[in-house]
Amino acid sequence: MSWRKLLNADPTDWLTGADNPSVRYFTLVDILGWSPRGPAAITAKRAVMTKGIVPAILARQQDDGGWAPRHRLYTSKYWGTVWTFIILAELGADPDDPRVRKACDHILEHSWSRASGGFSTHPARDGGGLESSVVPCLTGNMVFSLIRLGRLKDARVRKAVDWLARNLRFDDGESEPPARHRYRHHDHCYGRHTCFHAVVKGLKALAEVPVPSRSVEVKRCIRQGVEFMLLHRVYRSSHNPRRIGRAGWASFGFPLMWNTDALEILDVLTRLGVRNSRMRDAVDLVLRKQDDHGRWLLAQSWNGKMLVDIEQKDQPSKWITLRALRVLKHHCAGN
Repeated sequence: MSWRKLLNADPTDWLTGADNPSVRYFTLVDILGWSPRGPAAITAKRAVMTKGIVPAILARQQDDGGWAPRHRLYTSKYWGTVWTFIILAELGADPDDPRVRKACDHILEHSWSRASGGFSTHPARDGGGLESSVVPCLTGNMVFSLIRLGRLKDARVRKAVDWLARNLRFDDGESEPPARHRYRHHDHCYGRHTCFHAVVKGLKALAEVPVPSRSVEVKRCIRQGVEFMLLHRVYRSSHNPRRIGRAGWASFGFPLMWNTDALEILDVLTRLGVRNSRMRDAVDLVLRKQDDHGRWLLAQSWNGKMLVDIEQKDQPSKWITLRALRVLKHHCAGN
């Protein structure tokens, strides 16, 4: 079935409006299949840096490349450096812009752990990130963002990719974590039941690694992560499939920081080329949330806590609609 037949109406004219150049660009390229090198896409990509959220964020950047005191790059939720950095990546900021390059350098200088290769919630006194504060969801978010912002070839980013492949766990509450696991003191991240958000953000990062560049370990990690998500029918408890895994996973938001929802998980899985009957319930959930105009609402929001608000809660969302269309298009591609 064509994904368009699943829509109550075609929202692409709305999505390609000039008021949101990021959504316009991604709709042209990801949904309508236009060449990113074509004049319309190039114009939209340039507008990302001159109109709307991205220039408003960059106008508040500090001289050191961050947005918060160095020791609060993570704890200043959700206006601090790592959170703002995620937003820049999601919105398609230009990797060649000097301010974006400066932000990448700041993250790598103060959050990347030289000792482990992961990303830390706290900087170390001697530079880099504090190894004992390395966590998987942050590492996934930073790897995703750095690759999106042009740093795939940076040796530190490649080490962080390897860190994810080595350290992501897929325990479903039925076995004890290794007694000597390096980061076991973070029980909420590495306890008996793997942190769902860690898996999602880790897979989201690894999906950004081009297939030819994926090591054997990365491919293995992706396979295990995908099976973990399918075991949970995307967003449900594996032990009681009638129950949603966590409150909020059936409500869609943008941007998503450490948290996730069923739509983001489907976006990650379909980007990886996964099409499986165990995704059907989640796809049906997406379809049920569509309005008569083929649009989706923003149900979760960090507005009021970010440097710049993004869209209006409980109103039609271009970002949620874009993500929903991308999921439906990829899901239907193999049917």
